[in-house]
Amino acid sequence: MRDETKCLHSGYTPENGGPRVMPIVQSTTYVFDSTEHIGDLFNLPTAHMYSRFSNPTVECVEKKIADLEGGVGAMCTSSGQAASLLSILNLCNSGDSFISTSTIYGGTVNLFAVTLKRFGIECIFVDADADEAEIEAAFKPNTRAVFGETLANPALAVLDIEKFARIAHKHQVPLIIDNTFATPILCKPIQYGADIVVHSTSKYMDGHALQIGGVIVDSGNFDWSNGKFPEFTEPDESYHGVVYTREFGNMAYIIKARMQLMRDLGCYPAANSAFLLNLGLETLPIRMKRYCENALLVAKFFQACDQIESVRYSALEGDPYHELAQKYLPDGSCGVISIVMKGGRDAAVRFMDGLKLASNEVHVADIRTCVLHPASATHRQLTDEQLVAAGVNPGLIRFSVGLENVEDIIEDIRQSLEQM
Repeated sequence: MRDETKCLHSGYTPENGGPRVMPIVQSTTYVFDSTEHIGDLFNLPTAHMYSRFSNPTVECVEKKIADLEGGVGAMCTSSGQAASLLSILNLCNSGDSFISTSTIYGGTVNLFAVTLKRFGIECIFVDADADEAEIEAAFKPNTRAVFGETLANPALAVLDIEKFARIAHKHQVPLIIDNTFATPILCKPIQYGADIVVHSTSKYMDGHALQIGGVIVDSGNFDWSNGKFPEFTEPDESYHGVVYTREFGNMAYIIKARMQLMRDLGCYPAANSAFLLNLGLETLPIRMKRYCENALLVAKFFQACDQIESVRYSALEGDPYHELAQKYLPDGSCGVISIVMKGGRDAAVRFMDGLKLASNEVHVADIRTCVLHPASATHRQLTDEQLVAAGVNPGLIRFSVGLENVEDIIEDIRQSLEQM
């Protein structure tokens, strides 16, 4: 099936006489016919036993997203941050390190640089545009993974996924890609060599600002038996001595994440949240097309405005990442634009406060147009040096174009600029 069909039909197939729409299984608990049956599930989890780490409604959505990304399995989480956290904790122990590009979401920078450091896990940040030799120099003997974003939030730098996959695999570690802004409709990182894909499903996948969620997708392609990951090939004494590569083959990564981390941390979404997410997924291909169409017109309008110092949108000819976007995002560069106002922070704030249609809010990738000043909000905790590394100028505005009539969006921009 193609993406439009997958978004409607993957993950859930009605039984004869069953509901057409995926039902909400609003239950924490499942009943079995014997004690032995329950015991067997704690050896090999072949059915739902407790909704702290699996649920039938959520499972349908997991299967749909895995199908869209081209993976063998997926695990939903309670937020995008939780997905990023678990994707690393499933690989790294205290004393290990991993590499991340510096142009990533500010909350992820803090998670990697501060919180994981408290766990004894080191994040080594690199310039995504550096040459391969410079990036390879950042590897250490204890490096366990490489992390990057398809489209950086909010710098909108396009990652050369094949380059980073090549580097990661040369050092026998997996590449993890945050594909939130692109979604699998615009880019499928697994096709370019990514091993793990994460999303904040709160963004375009949901699209309606209804639920917070995340997801981890396992490509099933990485060789966990290469000698660098004994946790996958040796008995897990916390789970009755199971050997993940032996028992679960190419689904070892995602099963280990569920049986170890989700079991212990319990950051699993509610069934109702998954139901709402599925409604968003069903219209994702249609919405992504409209987001891209609207955003390109708005980006061109910004380019013609005297008050705007620069516009970052990779679908624009002349954008530094236009060539990479043609390769990885040929059908569009999402609905988010980054602009830098002349006059810096004060001008940015005055422009945003003058908007009437667009909402000033801590969100992005919504059906409604919204704006944010990253230096004051999502990246507020970063130092000046980290702001520069993340591609965040004090005058930068993250402008998330919605699905309104594009002329109304442009008129709102025009009236605010005229007031300034």
